[in-house]
Amino acid sequence: MKTIEIYTTPFCGFCTAAKRLLTQKGAAFTEFDVAAKPDLRREMTDRANGGRTVPQIFIGGTHVGGCDDLYALEQSGKLDPMLAD
Repeated sequence: MKTIEIYTTPFCGFCTAAKRLLTQKGAAFTEFDVAAKPDLRREMTDRANGGRTVPQIFIGGTHVGGCDDLYALEQSGKLDPMLAD
């Protein structure tokens, strides 16, 4: 599987839902808590082309977007191919 990075904050329901879907897919991911480290929030915003809400998800270096975007990929059948090597 490709490298997956997800920027989150604690107690974020959308973050939890996104992580749950990735876990169900057997996809390992690296989580970055932007609440704990303000520098990570700036990094996230830069990488996400100004996206300031969490989660912000990257698969293989490609910006996927947030939780709704991740679930839209799943429903359209595009998530599994995106996760595959």
